[in-house]
Amino acid sequence: MKQLLAKLGVATAIAMTALSGTADFASAQGLDIYVGPGHHRPPPPDYRAPPPRFERRGCDPRQAMDVARSYGLRRARVVDVTPRRVIVDGFGRRGPDTMMFANVRGCPLLGR
Repeated sequence: MKQLLAKLGVATAIAMTALSGTADFASAQGLDIYVGPGHHRPPPPDYRAPPPRFERRGCDPRQAMDVARSYGLRRARVVDVTPRRVIVDGFGRRGPDTMMFANVRGCPLLGR
């Protein structure tokens, strides 16, 4: 009786490992999961869209003015653009104020 139960246990273990190995491949073939807002599938790529434009290497003066405005500078205007920095003048809380940005991508602030 013990031998019969041992053989039955070994046979069950072999059957379970064989079924678990084939079930992964069979169930993954037709599975399509997309989690998104309101659509069942992601939209197809638009091959007619223009290629992305490359950004300027330096600091764009308009971007420097936008950053200065976000720092609280009113009536911001670009005064000077050199190879190393972009200077923006405007009015702060205490009156006229100047901000200097590095002339690299992202316009990091150098000083006020």
